[in-house]
Amino acid sequence: MARLAAVQNEQSVVLPFLSFFSHGKRHTLLGDNRNRSFLDAQALARLAAVPLFARRPMVGGVSGMHASPHRGSSVEFAEYRRYVPGDDLRRLDWRAYGRTDRYYVKEFEADTNLRLCLVVDTSGSMGFGSGDVSKIEYARRLAGSLAYLAVQQGDAVGLTCMGADIVRDLPPRRTPSHLRGLNDILENTTPEGDTGLVERLHQFAETTRARALVVIISDLFVNPPHLREAFDHLRFRKHDVSVFHLMDPQEISFDFRRPTRFVDLEGGVSLFADPSEIMDRYQQAMVDYLAEVRKIVLETGVDYHRCGLDGDYEQALFDFLVRRNTGRGGR
Repeated sequence: MARLAAVQNEQSVVLPFLSFFSHGKRHTLLGDNRNRSFLDAQALARLAAVPLFARRPMVGGVSGMHASPHRGSSVEFAEYRRYVPGDDLRRLDWRAYGRTDRYYVKEFEADTNLRLCLVVDTSGSMGFGSGDVSKIEYARRLAGSLAYLAVQQGDAVGLTCMGADIVRDLPPRRTPSHLRGLNDILENTTPEGDTGLVERLHQFAETTRARALVVIISDLFVNPPHLREAFDHLRFRKHDVSVFHLMDPQEISFDFRRPTRFVDLEGGVSLFADPSEIMDRYQQAMVDYLAEVRKIVLETGVDYHRCGLDGDYEQALFDFLVRRNTGRGGR
């Protein structure tokens, strides 16, 4: 899929979606002694008041605050089951025995830690921003903040940056010092090249076998049917999938007024057009595309958040955290 830039008055304006029609403060934070322009300590302090929960049972390595598919030691009672030879006698419920003259064992829910896998799209279209913030900068703020919040509550976090290929891949770890390397990758990542998001998500699903919360941050400029297949693959592997869909206001409004040359950001063809002649069809194509994406995420059970670059990233993260608290799934 081509990503196009519009050239007007010797200035380039990126307009990635046209392909669908045509075919600060600085703060030092936990575990990191460097100043990061995409991290705001005050915003993180406010967001930390809302825990990050998984919607599906996780399989972690240590005790934590997230539901596990296995039984274990917890304060939350799960169920009774019949005693079988070899069970720990300390778990027998003698009151149940007194009532029924049968041996029953109490089982409790097990709680574990979370693996948060951040997947950041670094294709060429992520360099666009018609305002003060580009998509890649917005993605850095989302990913950096989520990584900090996860490590702060004792969860493991990893990062995968992917364009046509997987550019950088950092396995999940739960130590504060791990954040420094993760933030270095975010800070130094530059958007370039064609998108290979769907192929890389399939690869990610095949190589990441342990259940994880997978947060995808992308403009999702891929064919929606292919996107559905990638989401289905991730869900088949029992991952909890969330998507932050980044859109620039200009991609929605298409507010061009004069003949414009649209240049492919990822090395394809350019297109010279009068916006007044293509605006209606472009906007209809955008409506159809967003409707199809919405249908896909509903049918695949993906936690979907559309973010405009003119919106507050802190509010987007707050909404994400609150929805996950109110919509926590059962074991």
